[in-house]
Amino acid sequence: MQKRSLFILSTLAFGYAFLYIPLISVVIYSFNDSNLATIWGGFSTRWYGELFRNDQILDAMFLSLRIAATAATLATVLGTMAGLLLARFGNFRGRTVFSGMITSPLVMPEVITGLSLLLLFVSLKQYFGWPDQRGFGTITIAHTTFAMAYVAVIVRSRLAAMDESLEEAAMDLGGRPFRVVFDITLPLIAPAMIAGWLLAFTLSLDDLVIASFVSGPGASTLPMYIFSKVKLGVTPDINALASIFILIVSTGLLIAWATLRKSRIR
Repeated sequence: MQKRSLFILSTLAFGYAFLYIPLISVVIYSFNDSNLATIWGGFSTRWYGELFRNDQILDAMFLSLRIAATAATLATVLGTMAGLLLARFGNFRGRTVFSGMITSPLVMPEVITGLSLLLLFVSLKQYFGWPDQRGFGTITIAHTTFAMAYVAVIVRSRLAAMDESLEEAAMDLGGRPFRVVFDITLPLIAPAMIAGWLLAFTLSLDDLVIASFVSGPGASTLPMYIFSKVKLGVTPDINALASIFILIVSTGLLIAWATLRKSRIR
C-alpha cells in the first residue's frame, strides 16, 4: 500500500514539475539582463520597460483582448440560446442536424475551420463587398463560431442536471415562458454561463491557427505576433509579457479559491 501511494505521489510530482517548471523558468528569465531569452546575463527589470515601450506588442495584446471579450460575450449569448433549445424544446424537427452543427466545431481541425472561414469571407467580399478588410470583425466572427460550441455544451450539461420542477412550478403559478427563463432558468445556470464565457475568452485569446487564416495586414493578434517572433528568435520582453499573464491568471485563481473557501465555511 505504501509503495502504491509513493508511486502515485511520485507520478503526480513529476507531472506537476513537468507542467510548472517551464512556467517558473519563464518568470525567472523575464528578469534576464541578456539580449538572448535563454542565456542568463544577470538580474535586470529592463525588459519590462522595453515591453511597455513596444507598440507592436501592446497593439497586438489590446487587439487580442478586445477580440476575446467580444467573441466570448457573443458566444455566451448564442451558446446559451443553443443549449436552452437543445435541453428544453424536446425533439423538434431537425434536432439531430442542429445538434451536430453545434458540436462539430469541437472536433473539426482548426486548419479546416480557418480555411473554410477564409473562403467564406473571400466569397462575401466578391459578391457583397463585405468585409472591406479582414481584421477585428472577421477574427471575432471566427472565434465566436467555434467558441459558442463550447458554451452550448456547458450550458446544456447544466440544464440536463437541473431540476425542471422549479420552472414547472413557476409556470403553474402563472409565469410566462419568457419570464420564467429570465427569472428562474438564467439565474440557475449563471455559473455555467460564466464558466462558458471564461472558456471562450481563453480559447479566443489563445487561438493562432484560425486567426492566421481570417486576419489581414495590420491585424496581428498576440499569438500571431509571438509566433512570428519565434521564427526570428524570442526576446526577453516576450518572457516579461508571459510573466504578467501568469501573474494575472494566478491572482484570479487565488481570488476564486478564497471566494469558494469562504462560501463553504459559511
